[in-house]
Amino acid sequence: MAVKKLNSLRINAGEWRSRVIKFPEAEGLRPTPERVRQTIFNWLGQDLTGLTCLDLFAGTGVMGFEALSRNAKSAIMVEKSPVVYRAMLVNQSTLKADRAQILHMDALSYLEKTQQLFDVIFLDPPYNKGWLDKVLRRLPAHLAPQGVVYVEAEYALAEDNVWQVFKYSKAGNVFYHLLKLRDE
Repeated sequence: MAVKKLNSLRINAGEWRSRVIKFPEAEGLRPTPERVRQTIFNWLGQDLTGLTCLDLFAGTGVMGFEALSRNAKSAIMVEKSPVVYRAMLVNQSTLKADRAQILHMDALSYLEKTQQLFDVIFLDPPYNKGWLDKVLRRLPAHLAPQGVVYVEAEYALAEDNVWQVFKYSKAGNVFYHLLKLRDE
């Protein structure tokens, strides 16, 4: 019986710089590339001391682990896939990431059950499934004052009456953005 090889990613900076996290093959799993992560954390500022983070559709969990490596106060990572969730738990143990809370559940269910506010929300839902519209509608209730939402998508996001796109770039076929709530 053949053993499946695990994929791996390196954490870019902070306490766990150059540490490797491993993850399985899974349908729709698209880890955020290193170059994109570097750009995002340059946008956010390298030091996330005191910030609370939410990584919805966490996948590999690399965004949450990167935030924690850069001194985020906490990171809640939500993942529905059982095999990917288990891999995240192994990575949490390997890194001794005690400020991570990894939840095995659906992203919308999590948003319905929590009233917590977050300073940074990472959002990278499966492509071509209509998740962005469903989730973005619910996020204002979970965003702390001055909070931001990082969104990875298969298309460029347009501003609307709720969200302002204040940073944006593209890598290959992936569009990535930082959003904030429009001033009222």
